[in-house]
Amino acid sequence: MPLSMAREGEPYTVKKVGGKEDTRRFIENLGFVAGSVVTVVSEIGGNLIVNVKEARIAIGKDMANKIMV
Repeated sequence: MPLSMAREGEPYTVKKVGGKEDTRRFIENLGFVAGSVVTVVSEIGGNLIVNVKEARIAIGKDMANKIMV
């Protein structure tokens, strides 16, 4: 399922990152690589604040839809 559908507070493992090559590389550089553990901290209007690799990152819903957990 896409990260945008994940429940707050539950840890998920990234299975795959989709999208075009440039988008995929950008998302992976943020720390969303296959096998990494992510936790949704909060969701406001479809935008997410996510814990990944001991960092908090804010991402938009369109980008969260490209990250499969």
